[in-house]
Amino acid sequence: MSVRSSGRSAVVLVTAALLLASCTTPSQPTRPQAASCTTASVLAGWPLRRLAEQIVVVPVDENDVSSVRDEVAAGAGGVILFGSSAPTDLGAQLARLRKAAPGGVAPLVMTDEEGGAVQRMANLVGDIPAARTMGATMTPRRIRRLAHRAGTRMRAAGVTMDLAPVLDLDGRPGPSATNPDGTRSFSPHRRVATRAGLAFAAGLRSAGVIPVVKHFPGLGGATANTDVAPAQTRPWSRLQHRGLLPFVAAVRAGIPAVMVANATVPGLTGRPASLSRAVISRVLRHRLGFTGLVITDSLSAVAVSDAGFGVPAASVQALRAGADLVLYGAAPDQVGPLTRRTVQAIVSAVRSGHLARHRLRAAALHVLRAKHVDLCAGTTR
Repeated sequence: MSVRSSGRSAVVLVTAALLLASCTTPSQPTRPQAASCTTASVLAGWPLRRLAEQIVVVPVDENDVSSVRDEVAAGAGGVILFGSSAPTDLGAQLARLRKAAPGGVAPLVMTDEEGGAVQRMANLVGDIPAARTMGATMTPRRIRRLAHRAGTRMRAAGVTMDLAPVLDLDGRPGPSATNPDGTRSFSPHRRVATRAGLAFAAGLRSAGVIPVVKHFPGLGGATANTDVAPAQTRPWSRLQHRGLLPFVAAVRAGIPAVMVANATVPGLTGRPASLSRAVISRVLRHRLGFTGLVITDSLSAVAVSDAGFGVPAASVQALRAGADLVLYGAAPDQVGPLTRRTVQAIVSAVRSGHLARHRLRAAALHVLRAKHVDLCAGTTR
C-alpha cells in the first residue's frame, strides 16, 4: 500500500502538531500507591460483567438523560445523545448522571455535532456550517477556531466526545439513503479533506472534547447508506490509495479515536468493516499503527442485521475483530433490555472461549485511557 508519502504536506504537519500540542488531561486524585499498581493490573481483577459494561455505549434522548441512570450505575462505558435541541440545563443533568457511575469512572458522553445536516445541540453550541461548506470556504485556521468555540460549549454542557469529523472523500449529493456522506464530507479532494478535517479535530481537542474521525476505512463513494441498506465501499485496490489516506494522516497526527464503518470492503472483507478483523486489527492497528480507541458505527444498522447479526452478537464479533466500544440504537423502552442482553452476550462469549478475556480487558483499557482514568489514583467499588 503506497501510503507513506500521504499527508506529508506542510499544512498537514502543522495541523498534526496542533493536535498533539492541544491534548489535555483532566486532573485525577492522587495518593501514594505501590509502584507495581497499574490500571491494567487493576482491570485484571475486575469481574467479567464490569469489563463488559465498560465497552457499551447507551443511547439516550438528550431531553431525558436520567432514563439511563441504571445503565450508568451498572458501569456503561459511554452514553450517546440523540435529539435536535438540548435542554438548557443539560450540563447539570449530565453531572448528576455521572455521579451514578461506579467507582467514579464516569461514562464518555458523546454526540454527533458535525455541522450542517448533523447537529444534535445547535441551540447550545451554535450553528456550524456543513463540512463541505467549511472545506470550500474556510481556511484550516478558521475551521480550528470554529471547532474550538463549539467544543468549548459542548464541554460546558457536559459532552466529552464528538463523533466528528467525517474524513470520507465525497462530492455527491446527500446525505441520503443512497449516500451516507454528501455534505458531511469536507471535500472529494484528499488534501482539502485532510487539512479541514484535522483542523476541526484539533479545535475540538483544544477545547477538551475528544474528536472521533469517521468512517474508517472511508465511506466516500459507498453504494448505499449502511443505516438503511447493505453497502460496499470503493474496492480496496482503490480505497487504500485514496479514501484511506486522510485516516493515515489522522493516525500520524495522533488522533485519539476512530469510528469504523458498517460497509463491506471489496477485496479486503465481505463482512461489515466494524465486524472485520482484517479492517480493524490488520489494517488499522497493525498496518497503520493506531493505538487509540476504536469505536463501531451503530450496530443497529441494516447493513449489520443483513449480515446476520443482532446487536448482542455483533458486539461480540466487533470485540473479536479489535473494536473497543460498541454503539447501537434502540427505542427508549428497549435500551435497558438490549443493553443487558448485549452485556450478557459478551460475558457468555468469554466464558465459552469464543471471545478472549485478554481482548475484553484490552478494550476496557483503551476506553479508560481515552477517559484519562488512572485506577491506581483513587478508589473503585
